[in-house]
Amino acid sequence: MPRRPWLTGMAVLGWFGLTVQVYLVLLARWHDQASLIGGLINVFGYFTVLTNTLVATVLSYAAFGREGRGKRFFLSPSVSTAVAASIVLVALAYSLLLRHLWQPQGWQWLADELLHDVMPALYALYWWCEVPKGTLRLRHLAVWALYPAVYFAYALWRGSDIGVYAYPFIDVASLGIGQVMLNALGVLAGFWGIGLVLLAVDRYMAQHFQRL
Repeated sequence: MPRRPWLTGMAVLGWFGLTVQVYLVLLARWHDQASLIGGLINVFGYFTVLTNTLVATVLSYAAFGREGRGKRFFLSPSVSTAVAASIVLVALAYSLLLRHLWQPQGWQWLADELLHDVMPALYALYWWCEVPKGTLRLRHLAVWALYPAVYFAYALWRGSDIGVYAYPFIDVASLGIGQVMLNALGVLAGFWGIGLVLLAVDRYMAQHFQRL
């Protein structure tokens, strides 16, 4: 039996958004007679897709996951909060840096809204209501930053290898490595800012809304 019906709905919606996005990428590759495997590698080379996959995984474990090491890991406050910081970063970075660059239509618009707006909001609600509070510490910020840092290193390597970068603000060919590093530091600072807010909310809720 699912733990919460609303969590099940969130998990299903998260996987649906990812499925639509992957389908659209593979369909375009099919029409171009390009490699489908290459399409999968490309679509999962986006921080947005990777982070939404983590979001859907956490929600799935919360809704109907079996007890075990995987569930304990993903539902631990530190991991769940790291995912929260990452998906909020996705939403903010997209709205501030990328949304104005294109106008998706149809199914692409739906996938875009789900991955960048709907799921970040729903996961923030999940974090607020379901993740136990009071165990997070400042040192967790350093561990959480490993995820975007490793992604950034991979994205630079992948971009230099194929000549196409996942995001325009890390396009070394156009901006130069110096500007890209400054942009990366700015994004990392934003990530840490989000993390600090979550830590503050965690501490406040632990002190004022202790469960009876």
